[in-house]
Amino acid sequence: MAMKIRLARGGSKKRPFYRVVAADARMPRDGRFIEKLGTYNPLLAKDSEERVKLDLERVKHWLSQGAQPTDRVARMLEAAGVIPAKVRSNPLKALPGKKALARAEEKAAKAAAPAEEAPAEAVVAEEAPAEAVVAEEAKTGA
Repeated sequence: MAMKIRLARGGSKKRPFYRVVAADARMPRDGRFIEKLGTYNPLLAKDSEERVKLDLERVKHWLSQGAQPTDRVARMLEAAGVIPAKVRSNPLKALPGKKALARAEEKAAKAAAPAEEAPAEAVVAEEAPAEAVVAEEAKTGA
């Protein structure tokens, strides 16, 4: 019998609450389980002691019996120091997607285009006062 240590969802709609259970892998997520090992309340603050409660002695027992924790439960057990931490490296996940890259390039191109046009407008702006001075001299008759 393949055993899993996993989360069984409880609580109402939009208000999740999970039990950490030892269950047969063939059973449904919220179905029959063998033993309740703790609770997890994701609505509480991350530093709250009440967020994750585990009976570590029973968890160690089930791990020694061959139970496999799910990914989320494994992270909780790593934080509790029950199992060694895995080295996770997914550098590609942090990179932006194709559409985001295209939008960034488009934005950079738009920013570069006005920057090139701005000096030309500044030159015209500098010439305009000189023309105004010439026009004023013509009016005064100098």
